[in-house]
Amino acid sequence: MRQEIARRRLQIGVIGVPKTIDNDLLWIERSFGFATAVEEANNALVAAHAEARGAWNGVGLVKLMGRDSGFIAAHSSLANCDVNFCLVPEVPFGLVGEASFLHALKERLDRKHHAVVVVAEGAGQDLLAATAERDASGNIKFGDIGAFLRDAIKGHFAARSMEATLKYIDPSYIIRSQSANTHDSALCLLLGHSAVHAGMTGRTSMVVGFWNHQFTHVPISLATSARKKIDPEGWLWSSVLASTGQPREML
Repeated sequence: MRQEIARRRLQIGVIGVPKTIDNDLLWIERSFGFATAVEEANNALVAAHAEARGAWNGVGLVKLMGRDSGFIAAHSSLANCDVNFCLVPEVPFGLVGEASFLHALKERLDRKHHAVVVVAEGAGQDLLAATAERDASGNIKFGDIGAFLRDAIKGHFAARSMEATLKYIDPSYIIRSQSANTHDSALCLLLGHSAVHAGMTGRTSMVVGFWNHQFTHVPISLATSARKKIDPEGWLWSSVLASTGQPREML
């Protein structure tokens, strides 16, 4: 669209606002929709914890959105201290071995006899069969890591004749379709204000961002040059590890 506007030499400004619940836009601290998604995801985590506590060696498994970036899973795990494992696309994990996820889960059940596991939809794709299929948006179709883990966990404990009850929750589009909460509503309004101001001053080919408590102007080419992801060595992931108590590596 920007190229066509330039070709026709039209006096039209193109100003974007960051709307994605995944919060994965580069150089933009917070996109609107993200806070609402985390808040709604917490309802699924509360349910998973209740189910896990209601059975001996109960496991509550929740799959959340996040194809390439695990911000929803990570922040949901920080917002709910009952989460014991958070699995995200940025941090690989294994299923077999003394340091694997399933081994760590067994140790958790041996100690506490219940566990809550959060997995982002893009996590652990190396464990599933690769596919060359693409969806209508052109994205590679991912395998269902939630169903895969559900079956893997059940099989792992059944093979060891260990009693375990698993409840699998996939809130999927229930999270994405929620009405914006107050935080996101206010953020969206202010982003809109900033977008109008930017357009009225003649700016174009940019997106209104938010960084270090300031509204910013980010070139669209820069915001889309890469996807923002969790740094496995950064403060966010270290905070998740401290909150869940899970091992740093589960390979």
